[in-house]
Amino acid sequence: MMDMIAPGGGVYEVIKGLHIAAVIFWMAGMLYLPRLFVYHHSAQPGGELETALLKQESNLLKIIMNPALIAVWLLAIVMLAANPGLFSQGWFHVKLLLVLALSGVHGFYAASARKFAKGARPRTEKFWRLMNEVPAIGALVIAVLAVWKPF
Repeated sequence: MMDMIAPGGGVYEVIKGLHIAAVIFWMAGMLYLPRLFVYHHSAQPGGELETALLKQESNLLKIIMNPALIAVWLLAIVMLAANPGLFSQGWFHVKLLLVLALSGVHGFYAASARKFAKGARPRTEKFWRLMNEVPAIGALVIAVLAVWKPF
C-alpha cells in the first residue's frame, strides 16, 4: 500500500497538496478566532453582537478549524508512513515540535471559546491581540523550515 504513496509519486503529491490546503484552512481559523475574541471583549454581555460572535466562534471551530486540524494530522501521518526518512532530519524535528505547539494553541483557543460561551471573558483584549500573532509566527517558521531544510 505504501508503495503506491511513495514520495515523488502522483498520489504522494496529491496528499501533500491536500495537507497544504488543510494547513491553510487551519491557519485561517487560527488567525481569525483570537480576533473574534478581541471583538468579544468589547461586546455587551447578552447583546446582539455577543450572540453573533458566539455563533461565529462556534462555527469557526466546528466547521473549519477542527476538521482542518484533523485533516492536517491524518494527511501528515500518511506522508510520514510513506516517507519515514523525514524523522532523521533535524529540520523536521523542529517543524514537528512547532506543529505540536500550534495544536496546543488550537486546544487553548477551543477551551477559551467554551469559556466565552459560558459568559466569561477569559484573559484580556490585549492578550488576544498578542495571541493573534502566535499562529502567524509559527506558520512562517514552519514554512521556511519545510522549504529551506537547514539542518
